Amino acid sequence: VQLQASGGGLVQAGGSLRLSCAASERTFSGYTMGWFRQAPGKEREFVAAIYWSGGSTNYADSVKGRFTISSDNAKNTLYLQMNSLKPEDTAVYYCAAGVGITTPESYAHWGQGTQVTVSS
Repeated sequence: VQLQASGGGLVQAGGSLRLSCAASERTFSGYTMGWFRQAPGKEREFVAAIYWSGGSTNYADSVKGRFTISSDNAKNTLYLQMNSLKPEDTAVYYCAAGVGITTPESYAHWGQGTQVTVSS
């Protein structure tokens, strides 16, 4: 399974970005798909997840109401719509596939990461 994240960039505070994660195969079936982020000097942290079974979602408190995770199973693509971005959202964002919810250790497959920088 290969995951390819894209869509990062430089944006001003209050702006929006949409990240995409393309999977090499029909990854989503049976997996939880998640987004994580890692800022310099900090541990990787959970951002959002979407479950294959039922399509329910889970968000970190810090992004609730601003970020939306979704998937297009026909295109094997995961998305993260990020609105009202803040400088503290600056990080490398990773997509992942696994069987867990919020812990990185429960995700077996990872994309290469895409940089998001939010200027104040």
